[in-house]
Amino acid sequence: MNSWFFWTILAMVTFGAWGFFPKLAVNYISPQSALIYQVIGGMLVGVVALAMLNFKPETHPMGILYALLTGITGVLGTLFYYFAASRGQISIVVSLTALYPLITIMLAIVFLHETLILKQVIGLCFAVAAIVLLAG
Repeated sequence: MNSWFFWTILAMVTFGAWGFFPKLAVNYISPQSALIYQVIGGMLVGVVALAMLNFKPETHPMGILYALLTGITGVLGTLFYYFAASRGQISIVVSLTALYPLITIMLAIVFLHETLILKQVIGLCFAVAAIVLLAG
């Protein structure tokens, strides 16, 4: 088994739970409150993981900037996700938000000059079709 596969499956399972739990949370508390508790939960995982690894942070300015932007956009996306989960069917909300790689791909094409082959472009067209079908 490839070394990445085990971690990929764990990520898939935990992201799947991450996509489900917000609907339960916003049944009881506001999206803003749910976000605060999620961030606290994330901080707990971070503190435990860092303590177990005897971690010493690196300090390259551009790395720090992009990591901070990752945190900002991730938490903002999560807040927007909670708002959507509180108002819509979680099965549709999670399916549409799970198409976020479309944005990543567009950014990678524009800023990193990555290229796609025809088969990948067709796959992206199917993803756009999924958005149209799910949102309708």
